[in-house]
Amino acid sequence: MSTPDLNLLVTLDVLLAEGSVAHAAKRLGLSPSAMSRALARLRETTGDPLLVRAGRGLVATPRALELRERVSQLVQEAEAVLRPAEQPDLTRLIRTFTLRTSEGFVENFGAPLIARIAGQAPGVRLRFMHKPDKDSAALRDGTVDLETGVVGKAASPELRTQGLFRDRFIGVVRNQHPLSRGEITPARYAAGGHISVSRRGLDKGPVDDALATSELERQVVTIVAGFSTALALARATDLIATVPERHTENLRTDLHSFALPFELPAFTVAMLWHPRLDADPVHRWLRSCLREVCSGGI
Repeated sequence: MSTPDLNLLVTLDVLLAEGSVAHAAKRLGLSPSAMSRALARLRETTGDPLLVRAGRGLVATPRALELRERVSQLVQEAEAVLRPAEQPDLTRLIRTFTLRTSEGFVENFGAPLIARIAGQAPGVRLRFMHKPDKDSAALRDGTVDLETGVVGKAASPELRTQGLFRDRFIGVVRNQHPLSRGEITPARYAAGGHISVSRRGLDKGPVDDALATSELERQVVTIVAGFSTALALARATDLIATVPERHTENLRTDLHSFALPFELPAFTVAMLWHPRLDADPVHRWLRSCLREVCSGGI
């Protein structure tokens, strides 16, 4: 059995609405002869004459009258499916979004993001998940809707990315720490005890590479998985934490921060999502909220 030509539904809808081959042809931008051929195909497909001559005009058969409302509804539904999605009423939206972020991001940006979402779409709930690695499988299978982080070379090329803000590393110590006073040189910085932040538990990183160019080496006393943990330890000890400046802004209010006495490259924190959500108007709205909060437009 051959597959029916669904384009004929549109032709049938217009023919039944107009009741005239000439008028239907004009409405669809076809010639009368092309419309006559389309009517012949419809008659063959449906097994019914559909429109028959009565005097100088055409009248619909009982089968055509039976189909008219159904065909019209089908065509309207098909047009709605193919039409770009409209922005839904956010005040009536009920939806949960899962965001995967590194430690410290929620502490710094979570509260203003939740407030912005609640003000526009009170029925939307945010679920924050810890980001233990850069594996993009969760974005691909839909268990995560949006992710934040530094986009590295290992990031999946299929993902969509957009920068949120530029950041740089700074040093942080408790108030009254020796490094809270006087000039901070590479030697003074390296001489203190340090907290290393690494999700993989590594004790070496870009800071150590930068110090090595001056033939200096720091003493890593402890290794933690996240920046908020590092800052909590720096607050309660004489250890030095090296953390991103923007990423931890709200977490350093009672601590002393200083520029590193050596060069480390700045980096961009971005949001990542799967292409299937690119055109979703609600997801697009969520991305705009996150972008505005991270840019300071709270």
